Amino acid sequence: MTAEASRSVPVDADVLNTIVKAYDIRGIVPTQLDERICRDIGAAFVQLLQGEDEVSGLVVGYDMRPTSPQLATAFAEGAASCGVDVTMIGLASTDQLYCASGLLGLPGAMFTASHNPAQYNGIKLCRAFAAPVGQESGLGQIKDALAHGVSVPTTERGTIVERDMLADYVAHLHSLVELRGGRPMTVVVDAGNGMAGLTAPAVFAGLPMSLVPLFFELDGTFPNHEANPIDPENLRDLQAAVLAHQADIGLAFDGDADRCFVVDERGSIVSPSVLAALIADRELARDPGGTVIYNLITSRVVPEVVAEAGGTAVRSRVGHSFIKGVMAETGAVFGGEHSGHFYFRDFWRADSGMLAGMHVLAALGSSSVPLSHLLAPYDRYAASGEINSTVADQAQVIADIRSSWAARPGVTIDELDGLTVGGDGWWFNVRASNTEPLLRLNVEAGDSQTLERVRDEVLVQIRGGRT
Repeated sequence: MTAEASRSVPVDADVLNTIVKAYDIRGIVPTQLDERICRDIGAAFVQLLQGEDEVSGLVVGYDMRPTSPQLATAFAEGAASCGVDVTMIGLASTDQLYCASGLLGLPGAMFTASHNPAQYNGIKLCRAFAAPVGQESGLGQIKDALAHGVSVPTTERGTIVERDMLADYVAHLHSLVELRGGRPMTVVVDAGNGMAGLTAPAVFAGLPMSLVPLFFELDGTFPNHEANPIDPENLRDLQAAVLAHQADIGLAFDGDADRCFVVDERGSIVSPSVLAALIADRELARDPGGTVIYNLITSRVVPEVVAEAGGTAVRSRVGHSFIKGVMAETGAVFGGEHSGHFYFRDFWRADSGMLAGMHVLAALGSSSVPLSHLLAPYDRYAASGEINSTVADQAQVIADIRSSWAARPGVTIDELDGLTVGGDGWWFNVRASNTEPLLRLNVEAGDSQTLERVRDEVLVQIRGGRT
């Protein structure tokens, strides 16, 4: 780089503290995130990469939100101002952007706010080959640069070109999971007006299945329901459609389609931990003795299944940067989170909701039994799901819960991420939210009665008598 030519206006500290999250950048447009800030982020990201190594280009994609194209363009202009070439792949799912990063060997930026309401937008950044960028691995430095104003050097500008990579994405997924030899199935897919409305038709074209589309129209105002399938309320349309069409399975994707949730033929919601166990079983059949990563709020069925399949299960903190980091350290073949994120070694250790859905379809297509029967061996425990409570002093409440349970006989204490307490046939985890004054509780037990007893006792401790 040559001498500094200009420096942008510093971004307000309160705005930065709001929009820079643990794993991405996200805020309300335009009051918190606008084209000027995105242009500066593009320049700051390139300068971060240039400070570490030579970087010749970036790949940029965006979702269907009305503000995404102009924010992505501003980012690309900021990046190009620092002398790198930018490849714009246009409308894409987040895992499609990761695939482009992997195939092209370039760092990337995906413009999306995932499942957030329509007024939000954001940026998920990655290094080449979809390596994660989080608070400790780049976002902190970008935040500092924005706080002081980003300097743009006098240098030759890079180019901005467009390239359609949807076919490359589809081909790579089909190289990982074979779907053409299975029995014919009826599959309902709820895209929630998100990016699966673009990717699902391309991925499932020509396969032995009858596709029933729900809300495939790309619409970032989300006119039908929130694109957040972790909330059971947003799965009601899918459940009804599966029953109405007597379908074999239903798939639901979030707004940027990096998460997948499943409904079985009875219209029942399948636990993401059950899906993680099934996919782990399949990946270990292909790679005997491999390692599988699971996070600490994932059901214990996952490490049990991994052990039964002859693999090694490794426990991780919650969050994609932690999962991907441990996968890189261990060479793990697969990683699963209870939030519906599934990570694959052969997908550059990135998460792909579509690839997870394809694994379930492949398993079902090669079986003669309904999905509920296929998954029954993996459905071993009762789970509370995540229960959030507003708490002013999160650290003190967690400390009080620890003191209360640590003295009890037969109880184990683990502080890898928040507080995990285990007993005979049950466990619970309490973690503080990174962004809100919330405590998140997850409980699992061998039966519903034990689950309710442990859950209710911990909730009283969290809420001070309010349940």
